[in-house]
Amino acid sequence: MDIERFWRDVLAQDRDALQGYFAPDAVVDWHCTNERFTAAEYIRANCDYPGDWEGKIERIERAGETYITAVRVFPKDRSASFHVVSFIRVVEGKIQAMDEYWADDGEVPLWRREMKLGRPIRT
Repeated sequence: MDIERFWRDVLAQDRDALQGYFAPDAVVDWHCTNERFTAAEYIRANCDYPGDWEGKIERIERAGETYITAVRVFPKDRSASFHVVSFIRVVEGKIQAMDEYWADDGEVPLWRREMKLGRPIRT
């Protein structure tokens, strides 16, 4: 499976292309909001989400049949920014299960700024 192409199709909200990536009984779990989707529901949620999206794959790792990806996702107008870490289990070339953890990007909390801890990853 071409994991980079999968992410390009997710970000493009390409409903037709996305259908070809999933096994018939695939499940997608969004742990941060306690939701489980069938592949069809995931595709609908992704493709019917309002607006046009872009993103950047920041990291891809593979452990056996599981791909681990970290992707930054944002609307084309850059009005928000999110990161998603995904564990994508691929069996016989199709996604069987996907566990995703979504987070809003934001400012460093005041308490850490006051302690003068850390430094920016990117400027």
